[in-house]
Amino acid sequence: MEPRASSPAATPQVERKFHVLVGVTGSVAALKLPLLVSRLLDISGLEVTVVTTERAKHFYSPQDIPVTLYSDTDEWEMWKRRSDPVLHIDLRRWADLMVVAPLDANTLGKVASGICDNLLTCVIRAWDHSKPLFFCPAMNTAMWEHPLTAQQVGQLKAFGYTEVPCVAKKLVCGDQGMGAMAEVETIVDKVKEVFSQHRGIQQS
Repeated sequence: MEPRASSPAATPQVERKFHVLVGVTGSVAALKLPLLVSRLLDISGLEVTVVTTERAKHFYSPQDIPVTLYSDTDEWEMWKRRSDPVLHIDLRRWADLMVVAPLDANTLGKVASGICDNLLTCVIRAWDHSKPLFFCPAMNTAMWEHPLTAQQVGQLKAFGYTEVPCVAKKLVCGDQGMGAMAEVETIVDKVKEVFSQHRGIQQS
């Protein structure tokens, strides 16, 4: 599946689905990716694709992700010559909404600084700012409380991205405090809000 919208001429009677691109990075909260994708697929009218970093793969099994899953290897295997597709640009065009969940401290720093050294960060760097992008930070409490974190979160907000704030709880490492990714239902509710607005605009 190439991440492009279907041709209206090819499917004149079928309303195009709302395209949600989920980005997943190397936080332990990536364990929740199968649940997040499942809950998004429960929403009628959504189509979901996932972009993963290599480190995120440590926390889930691709067999548990029932949608197209792209990683760095796909970017390089698809492009051989000038006329070939550039995956991060195709994904940027395909998506109506991007949700980065979880956004780990490393990728937060990269995005805030404009670094784009993998497929996910290239998609974000090329993102169409007329479309919403949600980011869901997730990291250890000590990392969350580092002064750089607030600066970097503020930078992403200045870019026009929307934070889905982390929460306080007992973390997998055993620490108690802020830094856990927002609950899956909270993230899904945010997506539903955007989707509802999108449908309202289409129907008006």
